[in-house]
Amino acid sequence: MNPLLSRLQPYPFERLRQLLATASPPQGLRPISLGIGEPRHATPEFVTQALCADLSGLAKYPATAGEPALRDACADWARKRYGIEIDAASQLLPVNGSREALFAFTQTIVDDSQPGACVVFPNPFYQIYEGASLLAGAMPYYTASDPGRNFAVDWDAVPDEVWGKTQLLFVCSPGNPTGAVMPLQEWAKLFALSDRHGFVIASDECYSEIYFTDEPPLGGLQAATLLGRADFKNLLMFTSLSKRSNVPGLRSGFVAGDADLIRAFLLYRTYHGSAMSPVIQAASIAAWRDEEHVLRNRALYQHKFDQVTPLLARVLDVSLPDAGFYLWARIPEELGLSDTAFARELYAHQGVTVLPGSYLAREARGHNPGAQRVRMALVAEVDECLEAAQRIAQFITRRLQA
Repeated sequence: MNPLLSRLQPYPFERLRQLLATASPPQGLRPISLGIGEPRHATPEFVTQALCADLSGLAKYPATAGEPALRDACADWARKRYGIEIDAASQLLPVNGSREALFAFTQTIVDDSQPGACVVFPNPFYQIYEGASLLAGAMPYYTASDPGRNFAVDWDAVPDEVWGKTQLLFVCSPGNPTGAVMPLQEWAKLFALSDRHGFVIASDECYSEIYFTDEPPLGGLQAATLLGRADFKNLLMFTSLSKRSNVPGLRSGFVAGDADLIRAFLLYRTYHGSAMSPVIQAASIAAWRDEEHVLRNRALYQHKFDQVTPLLARVLDVSLPDAGFYLWARIPEELGLSDTAFARELYAHQGVTVLPGSYLAREARGHNPGAQRVRMALVAEVDECLEAAQRIAQFITRRLQA
């Protein structure tokens, strides 16, 4: 058995399942889950039609690099969305969703023969970053963040000796769970650090198309282009159709950036066996080529957040995020509950599931930055999210009055 498996921590949703295992919602009250970030808006009909239109591709092995038509569709979308030029043949690779790609890319990049190899990422963070780092034989480094600036990472607090051993840096913008978007000056700082120390930057951008401002979130390759780094040296972006097009079961996305990194990643994937089915590729082309359904999807989230956020803000320290479909709420101290106790009691009294913030972070420098917060995924229809918000408000109000 691979001894590195013993270093993995239980996944947040397994911890949540165990936390709620001995609790039951009140009789007759329909459970509502805001726990898992799984898009639940309807999948566009034209995508399902494209999926079923030609099943002949099931009779052949797909190429790991994907069909040229899919790579072209992805590059065209990136050009329209970010104003960047990507060589579809050498700087882009279709993947089976961003989660799989983030994990596999870490195995491609990390050289565990180097003493003390580090992978740096935000804290709180998407758990794949940690698991991928550990199984690649690297040491995770959990950065410090500033709650007063929407948990912006304090890159200056990372010691030089850590940067000197860093092989890979994960960034997530828009962030999970905070929804924060990295500005251009932050990208400039990271590029300078990458040039100085030689590490690779993996930019996780799977929430980029759900936002609540007039300005779309800045992407990593877009930032590089604006800063005169059109070769995308030591930089890859990771994106997905799951949130953008409400197709999490399609498992479809792409990575793009540094051609040398793409070449190495393709070699790894050729042996890894991660080629995308031709049937999935056909549906993906249709999705990347259409923007109308994305506009409608974004409007649905905007409408939902506009109604739910003010209701929850009466009882929780919470505000509209820059982007994404999560609310990252602080629990009132007057409740006298930890984030895990809050989640369990809320489920037991109101049948609403939220994810404890401490499950999405690690203690570093004596503090878990997710403690006393909960993540709420507003992925259901507006009426269900509103009902959940009303139950949360009722739970907090009653407890404060007790």
